[in-house]
Amino acid sequence: MKRIRFSILSLVVFFALPVVLQAQKLEELKKRYPGQDVVLLNASAHYRISIRDNEPYVESRENEQLMYLTTTAATYMSRYSFTQSSFHEVVEYDAYTQTPDNKKIKVANFKTADLRSGSVFYDDVKETKFDFPAVAAGAIGVLNQKIIHKKGFLLPPHYFGRRIPVVNNEMTISFPKGISVKYQLRGLETDKIQFTETKKGNEIVYKFRVKDLEPVQYYPDAPGNSYYSPHVLFYIEKYTNSEGKEITYLADADALYQLNYSFIKNINKEMGPELKRIVDSLTDGLTAQEDKARRIYQWVQEKIKYIAFEDGMEGFIPRDANLVCSRRYGDCKDMSSILTVMLNAAGVPAYYTWIGTRSLPYAYSETPLPIVANHMICAIELKKDEFIFLDGTDATCLFGLPSSHIQGKEAMIAMGPGQYKIVTVPTPPKTVNMLVDSCFLQFTDEGVTGTITQHMSGYFSINTRDVLNYYSEKEKEDYLKNRFKRGSNKFHISQYNIAEKQGREQVTLSANFELQNYARKLGDEWYINLNLLKFYEHQEIDYPKRKIPVEFSYRFIKRYVTVLTIPDGYKVTFLPKGKSYKNNVWGFVMEYEQKGNQVILTQEFHNDHLLLNPDQFKEWNEVLEHLFPQYKESISISKI
Repeated sequence: MKRIRFSILSLVVFFALPVVLQAQKLEELKKRYPGQDVVLLNASAHYRISIRDNEPYVESRENEQLMYLTTTAATYMSRYSFTQSSFHEVVEYDAYTQTPDNKKIKVANFKTADLRSGSVFYDDVKETKFDFPAVAAGAIGVLNQKIIHKKGFLLPPHYFGRRIPVVNNEMTISFPKGISVKYQLRGLETDKIQFTETKKGNEIVYKFRVKDLEPVQYYPDAPGNSYYSPHVLFYIEKYTNSEGKEITYLADADALYQLNYSFIKNINKEMGPELKRIVDSLTDGLTAQEDKARRIYQWVQEKIKYIAFEDGMEGFIPRDANLVCSRRYGDCKDMSSILTVMLNAAGVPAYYTWIGTRSLPYAYSETPLPIVANHMICAIELKKDEFIFLDGTDATCLFGLPSSHIQGKEAMIAMGPGQYKIVTVPTPPKTVNMLVDSCFLQFTDEGVTGTITQHMSGYFSINTRDVLNYYSEKEKEDYLKNRFKRGSNKFHISQYNIAEKQGREQVTLSANFELQNYARKLGDEWYINLNLLKFYEHQEIDYPKRKIPVEFSYRFIKRYVTVLTIPDGYKVTFLPKGKSYKNNVWGFVMEYEQKGNQVILTQEFHNDHLLLNPDQFKEWNEVLEHLFPQYKESISISKI
């Protein structure tokens, strides 16, 4: 009888132990991550690479475990999801909740639907959503997947960081000795990625592991996640087939170009009569190649509607230019297709071009992989080795300026079979992108009234035209009210105008306005702060806490000129000195002057960066420390 009692007691202890350990883990994590509702307790992805039918074959098994730390987590954090596509097919999956008392409750209801992207009309990516049941403090949500990666040249990056704390995240890659696998560590804090390599018999195993990562902080002005979130890019460099022959797969830029060229070599064999007629009519009477290119580019921008439609390999292979012409719509590859065919037919040397937008940090010179490019454009060569980049998806882009989202990026230009060039897209200097705001004020019995004119060039002009082209009259009115607003919430526009018959390179907007109770009159003296616009307020960077770069759309100069007319019988009794300050990052000019019966405040700000890195944050804040006191300065005008 004693032996039986001991056995029963042992059994109770055996089953109670996981519950006790889970409770201990909960308390430990709550102390380690105060204020957090959930952590990624463990994530693992195991890739196995082999050779089947003389081609690389890749599958992975992936596991994620979320531990919920609070009782409130269930109300908004039980929902979870995963995605798949024709290239990355999830062939097995299951999910369940392990409750605090060690019960396993399976997810019974999975809902799969097309994943809609803001920039893509249709693709074959699908999202499966579900809810972990019985979520409570101490519960663990578990997701298991088996994925077949059908294209060995499209292996996905493995990201270690999440928007929640990460306790443990690891990835392993197993492959035979006949395969060469290379990898790159990208993002910030890659020193936290522990790497080990082991060899056993004919198998090589790479293991990457990260422990105890803080949540990835979201900033609306940050670049894409791949700039800062630590991750691994891995790829098959070469392999030995069944005949013992070594096959180059993604060894270098030459191999990548060979892959890219295979997507375009069989398209656009001939130009149809309709497309030829359009090219002939557009270029009739023109002799200069630049004039022909401008006319054709503008036609494509106006007549071919951009609709991103990607499904399987259609995400890589451009459609025939004749089809794009007849449909009058296409995605970026289709725009590249029709532009290249039309321009070459007109005698303008034009080439298919692969490029990554600025949402990606990668470059061909250091990462010759398909992941570098998520976009396709057309490049023309009017002078030897001088390229102009034409993006048909940007309906308001100016000829000669690259789209703002490809500035400074490396482009792979297809010059022919086995021939290509990698060229860096230029970044227009700040003097190209200018905004000049002129505001004329005069006193009234109720405050001030005046006029505003904004003159824009470069990307300022492009972006404004892009907005106004698609807005209704009511939307335009609301947009302009918000754009011109200054002084206080009593600002009111009485009339506005968008200048017509201008060249595509410039836009001018103007408005009449009233601003009640802004100026103060005490006896015979007026007081007014001409800083109607207080730029960069509340835009200090949380330095040194913030580790993520700041992204700017383009380099620019902004100049704001405010002119106050002095009433008859009055004189200026106080005029602020103003100030100028600049450092290696940026700067401003704040200048007051009197000319006759006018007081003029000129404010100028410049930006010479597309990306501001953490080692520049201190200097950014220094400029603001000198700028903000200037906003408190007022002028005074007294009766003579």
